[in-house]
Amino acid sequence: MALNLPRKVSVLGSTGSVGVSTLDLFQQAGVEVDVVALTAGRNVERLADQALKWRPQVAVIQDESALPRLRERLQGSGIEAAAGETAVTDVAAADAQWVMSAIVGFAGLAPTLAAAKAGAVIALANKESLVCAGPSLLRTAKLAGGAVVPVDSEHSAIFQVLDPAVAEQVSRLILTSSGGPFRNASRDEMAAATPERALNHPNFSMGAKISIDSATMMNKGLEVIEAAYLFSMPPERIEVLVHPQQIIHSLVEYADGSTLAQLGPPDMRPPIACAFAWPDRLPWPAPKLDLVTAGPLTFQHPDLDRFPALRIAKEALGAGGYAPAAMNAANERAVSAFLDRRIGFLDISAVVSETLERLDGMDFAADNGDAVESARTTDAQARRVADDVVSGLARA
Repeated sequence: MALNLPRKVSVLGSTGSVGVSTLDLFQQAGVEVDVVALTAGRNVERLADQALKWRPQVAVIQDESALPRLRERLQGSGIEAAAGETAVTDVAAADAQWVMSAIVGFAGLAPTLAAAKAGAVIALANKESLVCAGPSLLRTAKLAGGAVVPVDSEHSAIFQVLDPAVAEQVSRLILTSSGGPFRNASRDEMAAATPERALNHPNFSMGAKISIDSATMMNKGLEVIEAAYLFSMPPERIEVLVHPQQIIHSLVEYADGSTLAQLGPPDMRPPIACAFAWPDRLPWPAPKLDLVTAGPLTFQHPDLDRFPALRIAKEALGAGGYAPAAMNAANERAVSAFLDRRIGFLDISAVVSETLERLDGMDFAADNGDAVESARTTDAQARRVADDVVSGLARA
């Protein structure tokens, strides 16, 4: 079946690694796209360059102080320039048929839900949208006639090999992890780790937040929560295996003992292509997998003593409601504190754990009817507690 092109698309978070890969894929595949909007957080120069090349209707910079510079760069182009969180959410609800949701962090929740309400097909790279309000996001997309197609390589892999018609016959979902830069490090080495060392991912070049989450394996904890929501799978049937080569992206084990895996080189563009063309396939000069040169494929169980974030995430998932949103908020504050050198690397998970303990008894299931506001209330409270925990560690 031929793809229905051109398509109206928006890329939220166009200047980050996933956004850049998305536009690169469009170019390499030679697809016809009508770009409705491009958005960025603070990188006004890259956003302006992208806008002048792809000619969106509007370019939005979240940092309002950067709006004059964006307008200056786009002067005479006919491209509208806007700024602020509200503007990002507004363009997410515009008339794009396909929306790449690649804003990092909690800031991506409101725009992603806005795109869902508009009935768009959402290519989801923003973990926090699912972690903080997964059931609401998926329900909203379905009711509006849209869809949520995962872009994370692990969830894309499951999406491609899990047959919804026999989903009840799935025994386990197995997410793979590179193990990050500290896969073989001792706790002493991790305790002494600098931000520079933690940012040095062995396979990917990513933004700072995502890189640190990979180093603590919190990214995999977030992905367990995502998988539970995306594929309606209880947490006890979701496992993580460390797979340093990152060739097998995830596996689905069925009740008859069959295990299906999706393989590919460590590259974000194939899962983006899958999300763009779904339910079809996009022909493009994709990097091919050579199993001969890939070398041996190895696996090991994660060490929960060195990487407690996995345990913390499963506990938050088990608590339900907005507990994952509280965990995510605490993690964002702890990662920021580590990057600012106010706490140590091992303190990141400790801050998240202590925050959730202090919030014990909070009604995480409370929902005032607005998923964004409910998540935002939880997020704000957890951030205040996490900041207090960080301050105590910094004074110690």
